[in-house]
Amino acid sequence: MPLNDIQDRIARACDDAGRAPDSVTLIAVSKVQPNARVEAVLEQGHRVFGENRVQEAAGKWPEFRERFDGIELHLIGPLQTNKTRQAFELFQAIHSVDRPKLAKTIARLAQEEGHCPDLFIQVNTGEEGQKAGVMPTDADDFIAECRRLDLPVRGLMCIPPVEEEPSLHFALLGKIAERNGLDGLSMGMSSDFERAIALGATHVRVGSAIFGERDYD
Repeated sequence: MPLNDIQDRIARACDDAGRAPDSVTLIAVSKVQPNARVEAVLEQGHRVFGENRVQEAAGKWPEFRERFDGIELHLIGPLQTNKTRQAFELFQAIHSVDRPKLAKTIARLAQEEGHCPDLFIQVNTGEEGQKAGVMPTDADDFIAECRRLDLPVRGLMCIPPVEEEPSLHFALLGKIAERNGLDGLSMGMSSDFERAIALGATHVRVGSAIFGERDYD
């Protein structure tokens, strides 16, 4: 689906929810996408992209940044502590802060570097054993810990279980954010971003609907 069609759908979803269209940031998820597809979206003027892996982003984006101004990168996949310094160099936001060890590493590097990406805490709303993220019952304490470390917590992120109604998880994430005074909600993907917008999403992560299906070969 062309980029402008996705942007139109976001605008309609915002209108239906009584929200301003600029209250939602579209993150074009470019992970495992051929460079030609990414370049085509850049040529259309879009500048906000999401990557899952630090190493892949490091091999792709420095060259694009030499050719296109204003690129904003969001790390939406898991971050290993030994990749944190490299992530600081590449990303303007990290959506997958999910454990105390990582939070402490980020805090230490923020002091060393004098800056820090915007941070989203990943919440495992489905309480899935194989999925990253803090459990909903632990979220308040972890948010408080991150704040004690003086981290710039922008909001929360979730990835609902594929077999469950995502709106239930979006609503849960919104409640956790509200009671902790956070206004950033990174939620909603290609199949459900309109439902996420209806429930307050500020960042939607759309990949296949923009770029087509990924090629993992």
